Amino acid sequence: MVGLKEELLKSIWHAFTALDLDRSGKVLSHNLCTVLNVPHDPVALEEHFRDDDEGPVSNQGYMPYLNKFILEKVQGNFDKVEFNRMCWTLCAKKNLSRSPLLISDEDAFKVWVIFNFLSEDKYPLIIVPEEIEYLLKKLTEAMGAGWQQEQFDHYKIALNTSREGLSAWELIELIGSGRFSKGMDRQTVSMAINEVFNELILDVLKQGYMLKKGHKRKNWTERWFVLKPNIISYYVSEDLKDKKGDIILDGNCCVEALPDKDGKKCLFLIKCLDKSFEISASDKKKKQEWIQAIQSTVNLLRAGSPPPHKEARQKRKELRQKLLAEQEELERQMKELQTANENKQKELETVRKQLEAAAARAAEEEKKRLQTQVELQDRFSLELEREKMVRQKMEEQVAQKSSELEQYLQRVRELEEMYKQLQEALEDEKQARQDEETVRKLQARLLEEESAKRAELEKWHLQQQQTIQMTEAEKQELENQRMIKERALQVAMQQLEQLELERKEALEQYEEVKKKLETAANNTKSWKDKVAHHEGLIRLIEPGSKNPHLITNWGPAAFTEAELEQRQKSWKGKKATSE
Repeated sequence: MVGLKEELLKSIWHAFTALDLDRSGKVLSHNLCTVLNVPHDPVALEEHFRDDDEGPVSNQGYMPYLNKFILEKVQGNFDKVEFNRMCWTLCAKKNLSRSPLLISDEDAFKVWVIFNFLSEDKYPLIIVPEEIEYLLKKLTEAMGAGWQQEQFDHYKIALNTSREGLSAWELIELIGSGRFSKGMDRQTVSMAINEVFNELILDVLKQGYMLKKGHKRKNWTERWFVLKPNIISYYVSEDLKDKKGDIILDGNCCVEALPDKDGKKCLFLIKCLDKSFEISASDKKKKQEWIQAIQSTVNLLRAGSPPPHKEARQKRKELRQKLLAEQEELERQMKELQTANENKQKELETVRKQLEAAAARAAEEEKKRLQTQVELQDRFSLELEREKMVRQKMEEQVAQKSSELEQYLQRVRELEEMYKQLQEALEDEKQARQDEETVRKLQARLLEEESAKRAELEKWHLQQQQTIQMTEAEKQELENQRMIKERALQVAMQQLEQLELERKEALEQYEEVKKKLETAANNTKSWKDKVAHHEGLIRLIEPGSKNPHLITNWGPAAFTEAELEQRQKSWKGKKATSE
């Protein structure tokens, strides 16, 4: 009942502010009693509006009568549209804009009623930008157009800089100007306004044509169905003039889909306590939409919740109240901070004065200190002179020490340079020894091949002597074999000569490596003498003892016994092949 009273007060406020209360207050009260089905009390009305010394009846003076004799007696059994139309008639002529609008007077009336539904619960009534955006989005959606968020944001910024919201007449002018419905004709805009009006004001959740099966004759008849939060009404046509019946909804109702039968498709059943209704939708989509809408309505009735648009409006208001409370809390905190800041400023001012007084005292003390300093300056002058002399002596000592240190550092650098050069000499000696080892291996290989060839020649020589002692019959055959072996011997002699040349080259390389080794040893000895001369700071790395060399008929060589055995096996293999 409190919500109903608030809704009535908004419409009455428009009519009340548009009338001259001294002459028309009685007319307004009489009309309200008529449209709200409230018993009229002429005596109380005359008593309230009698002339007195206070002059015309004020707004505050009319409210007690309105609450006591009219609003408290409202039972809800009245036509809301007729009530709003009566209040609209009283206030529209005075407040409606004279400029031409793209909407009719009927559409302007519906926008006015929607304004009363969405406006804030404070007077004078205004609709805030958030609710304007909600309404314009609903109208745009009903027109099938796209929502221009950027355009509305610019409008919202311009609106917020000048005021908190719009009055009912400014909202009518905004929608009637076509600013947010460009490209739409008057009929499309009118249909959109009517659709939003039905949803928000008449609580129409869904409406449309469907077939209904009769209870007596069992025939199917097309009806215009209108779904509201607690009732489904069906009419002959969509003009709502000829009402054929109602389906009362409560928490015990249910809706379920039916299979196709009797040539009818898209069937569903609405079950109530006393009666069931079979209905056929035009297609499967409409069927599913109606089933979902009816089931959602029944669920709301079971939960005791208001219609979705009213619940959404209440949530938006609660959110705005919460934001407003947060903003007020923030402003309160800002005021507290400002007060604390002012207190801090006062404290700082007090501290500044104290600092000024302390600075004056400090200046006096500084003056005394300067006088004392002048007296002490003379006393310290002699000590300063003595300190200068001591400092000069210390500087001379430091200079001497610095010179010695520089000489010592120079000597260390020279030793480091000698150490680097000695390392390079040792690297050269190491490389020379590696070359000598390579030449030794080469000589061993050549010596092995030479020994193998010589052994083969001696064997062939013995075989020749044995062959000469054989019989003349075998002599010819042996002669042939001898010729073959002589040819092989010539080849072997040639190979032996080649090996001799290679051995000589290896010997020459060995001599060169030996000279390099001697040069490196001399360099090492020279650096060793230099290091010993510089107090023996570096220990030389000397080469180790050499392995004993093998001696051949042609001189010393570096072949190992294993290498000689390998050469001998190779020579014997070649000999066996030639035979």
